[in-house]
Amino acid sequence: MPKHLILFLISLPFLILAVLIIIAPLTIPPGTITDLSGTVGTIENQEQFDGLPAIPRLTYLFGDIECHQIASRSYFLNENQMPVCSRDLGLFLGIPAGFLLASYRRIIVTPIYLIPGLAPLAIDGTLQMLTSYESTNIVRLITGLIAGLFAALVISTLLHEIVEIREMKRQRKATSQETANQKKNESN
Repeated sequence: MPKHLILFLISLPFLILAVLIIIAPLTIPPGTITDLSGTVGTIENQEQFDGLPAIPRLTYLFGDIECHQIASRSYFLNENQMPVCSRDLGLFLGIPAGFLLASYRRIIVTPIYLIPGLAPLAIDGTLQMLTSYESTNIVRLITGLIAGLFAALVISTLLHEIVEIREMKRQRKATSQETANQKKNESN
């Protein structure tokens, strides 16, 4: 299977998730979900979306487990809080963007590039945690977008390398087999 197709297929679930995160608040009545503030890794708001249609309910459930969903750190669409915070929204937009970009154009990004790719997110998050600094949702969105984009580009580079190594091994094996067959034919 061609590398660009593999990367495109990898991008699809992330792209679908990003679309679901954006459309979920648009598919429910305005003002239905207004404060999901909680903690990561727990289901705390299920009663707020139990009566929702299946797709927005599952999307909000995903957000409830994956994200702190602090209302002041989240965007609102259709007067509804989005299923994830602004930084996670950036991550979930950056990851499919990176894979889609890499599926159409090979971009070589070594793992060392993760440092500048993740640094803005790490600096912003750490400053918020350790000081009285409070970043804005646009800064959170941008730092998440950068981190997601770079993470996807590094992973796509690694996948390119894995595929190329496999191709080289197949070529060596085929060449060795041809050489062995030639020697066998010459000896007969």
